[in-house]
Amino acid sequence: MLISAVCLAVMSSFAKVLATHLPTIEIVFFRNVIGIALIWLTFFKTPLKQSGGKPLLLFFRAAIGLIAMLSFFYNLANITLADAITYSRMSPIFTAIFAMWFLKEKIGVKGWLAIALGFTGMLFVMQPSGFVFEKAHLFGLLNAVCAALAFTSIRELRKYYDTRVIVLSFMGIGSVVPFISMYLSQYYQSDFFSFMMGEFIYPNPIDWFYIAGIGLTASLGQVYMTKAYGVTRAGIVGATGYSVILFSLIIGLLLGDDLPNLLGFLGIFAIILGGILIAREKN
Repeated sequence: MLISAVCLAVMSSFAKVLATHLPTIEIVFFRNVIGIALIWLTFFKTPLKQSGGKPLLLFFRAAIGLIAMLSFFYNLANITLADAITYSRMSPIFTAIFAMWFLKEKIGVKGWLAIALGFTGMLFVMQPSGFVFEKAHLFGLLNAVCAALAFTSIRELRKYYDTRVIVLSFMGIGSVVPFISMYLSQYYQSDFFSFMMGEFIYPNPIDWFYIAGIGLTASLGQVYMTKAYGVTRAGIVGATGYSVILFSLIIGLLLGDDLPNLLGFLGIFAIILGGILIAREKN
């Protein structure tokens, strides 16, 4: 899980570097195209075994997952690496809430304490002035909520679909929608959907290195995370996964990010503690 966390932090840093001169939607497009190619290769080794039967839920997971990815990559371009990763690690808190609402899972005392810590930490990281939230902070919240909805839907979808099909549907929409968005961007003037618009810019040679790095590190991160969940308890793995915040903080400093202030550090700590409590509750 530590290897997986390093891979996620490095992948995010590559995306942040690319975001200085490439639109977010283009980075998401390349991220998903590479993912599709890698998943298709697995079909030659292991054929599909599934019953299917939930196409609307599959589409919902793909669409909501794309929104989560877009908002995450948007934040990578506009706030520090550590803050962007921290917002994404709020998703287990929301997943617990959605699992209670939609899957009728119970939340114990530790779970409610974790939820309270998570929301407190989120406010500490955001530090709104007069209850006015910045755009990047709202996208951080959107990322966590949409990712949680995607994770919750996966619990149901895995009863009907091969995991690769679930991921492939998400990456398929995550390639088609950005492709259309990049084409339409030349005619679109409003700022309302600006986070998912942007005209295609042909990458330079060093950009292709970063693009390949995003695909490789994202794939390795998924592989090692899967291995981690396969060999020990979910609570231990989930808690270890929060090390990605530390790695992203270190890499972010190397990229020129500022250190969070004291309140920001307290918020990060509260979110990590809340996530660990949720993992132990599930355990």
